[in-house]
Amino acid sequence: MEKTVRDRILEMVDKDYQKFSSSLNPNVDNILGVRLPNLRRLAKEIAKGDWQNYINTAQNEYFEETMLQGMVIGTIKADIEEVLRYVTDFVPKIDNWSVCDSFCSSLKIVKNHRVRVWEFLQSYFSSKKEYELRFAIVMLLNYYIDDRYLHDVLARLDQVKHEGYYVKMAVAWALSICFIKYPQETFVYLKHNNLDNFTYNKALQKITESLRIDKETKKTIRSMKRK
Repeated sequence: MEKTVRDRILEMVDKDYQKFSSSLNPNVDNILGVRLPNLRRLAKEIAKGDWQNYINTAQNEYFEETMLQGMVIGTIKADIEEVLRYVTDFVPKIDNWSVCDSFCSSLKIVKNHRVRVWEFLQSYFSSKKEYELRFAIVMLLNYYIDDRYLHDVLARLDQVKHEGYYVKMAVAWALSICFIKYPQETFVYLKHNNLDNFTYNKALQKITESLRIDKETKKTIRSMKRK
């Protein structure tokens, strides 16, 4: 009998990795413990076959099953509008930072359709759902921090108003990447912004944790912390 996708996933379970992965995702209780490179290889294999049927029948009982779906969507060779339809269906399934961030990084097709995807992302910035908003923010930091979009990215990040921890951390992370790539422009933004204190201070912290920032700049950034 042909093995199901779940059978394939269960064969790759690593109990030691399950403990590690669970420690990184404290609010997730359905982690089996499969290393991401193994899931990526399985995703590539599925994407070369009848991926439409897989996506339409995929299960979500386990963390890895949801993670795999995102990886497959990011791997398939399809028209951008078709991919975005699958993205729209998948985003509501995201319920943790790990699935969110892996999904975003897998969507390499965005690099060839940035104008269209930028337009697509805008509605997510008004979402009240923590992981829908994190999805939009992580997409920005993956694909839009460049000369063309920097000011739009900073403007978008400045407008984010959500009490979710994983939203605030995503904004802080994105701002740290902005600073690493565009220190002068981002420094000006940090002097005049509408961020809440937690997000602002976390952004400063992440900037100072970067190995790509010199000691003097880190000293200046630390001095900007809000009390």
